[in-house]
Amino acid sequence: MKKKYGILLIALMLITVLANACGGGEAQAPQPTDDEPIVEQPPTLEPTPAVPAYFGLLTGKGMEQLAAERPVAVLINNLAPARPQSGLTEADIIWEVLAEGGITRLVAIFQSTENVDADIGPVRSNRPYFIALADSYDAIIAHAGASNDAYAILQRQNKPYLDEISNAGGSYWRSSERKAPHNLYTSLSKLREGASAKGYREEATIRGYSFMSEAEAEAAAVGSIKQLEVQFQLKSYRVGYSYDEASRVYKRSINDEPHIDKNTDEQLYASNLIFMQTTHKVLDNEGRLSVDLQAGGDAMVIQNGEAIEGNWVVASDGMIRFLQDGTEIKLVPGKSFIHILPTGKAINEHVIWQ
Repeated sequence: MKKKYGILLIALMLITVLANACGGGEAQAPQPTDDEPIVEQPPTLEPTPAVPAYFGLLTGKGMEQLAAERPVAVLINNLAPARPQSGLTEADIIWEVLAEGGITRLVAIFQSTENVDADIGPVRSNRPYFIALADSYDAIIAHAGASNDAYAILQRQNKPYLDEISNAGGSYWRSSERKAPHNLYTSLSKLREGASAKGYREEATIRGYSFMSEAEAEAAAVGSIKQLEVQFQLKSYRVGYSYDEASRVYKRSINDEPHIDKNTDEQLYASNLIFMQTTHKVLDNEGRLSVDLQAGGDAMVIQNGEAIEGNWVVASDGMIRFLQDGTEIKLVPGKSFIHILPTGKAINEHVIWQ
């Protein structure tokens, strides 16, 4: 009996040894010998960025979907009680133009905007030269009231317009946070609904501006124009821009205070600062102006720290374009601020940099 148990014990020990030898432990990776070559893995390559299928007509920025909507031009109050305004960071182009008494008004052009429900305002009244700016983009113009001359143009020439007072009150609302007339707001969705209800054409017809490619813009050297100030008429009103090296845009200020969007608290910025000069005439005791937007004149484009001197013209397609030696100046992809300055002194006396 003892002999039988002894045989069983020896058999169990043999089975255990064989199991361990055949794979009971962890497998050891084969070690290379001196004769075996070591194969190195190739470096991981960064994927080539996809070329966007579409580009914004007024920004040159790549887009996933075609923005084919007709532009909308909104007249924005720029008096101190109206600041900070809402929705300006959503605009593709912002024009700054003199109004009565040496103050300026902003004409915000929306075309590729995706945030259509953002508040826009405060909205203010219309003038003939604001209509001319909207016409240059074949845009629907949004405003609250107008001068007699502006109303005559809108009505006699069948312009596409949405006026809070006369024909489109439902496209606007009053905010309780401010006092009239600095409290009238709208949104792009409401304006497009209003335009559709009136049967205005909804598709864009413009060709847009000429832009560098994103690669060209990123490769461009940065010049020395990092801080600049713009003087219109009033010494108490100073527009400033400061170049941000990281984002390669100019950030805007008014009287040394950041000019921000009330919706987002984001400082207004632009890739291109454009200055054009033309004749201004005072028409009446109210200080209403005539601003010549047909004759052409001197212009300057500042981008990436460099100033490009040229001229502006009304092209055959109706758009105001900026040329140097007869060729359209390529803009940096992004937003643009365009400033209309009076004649009487050179642009570089209105625009001062260091």
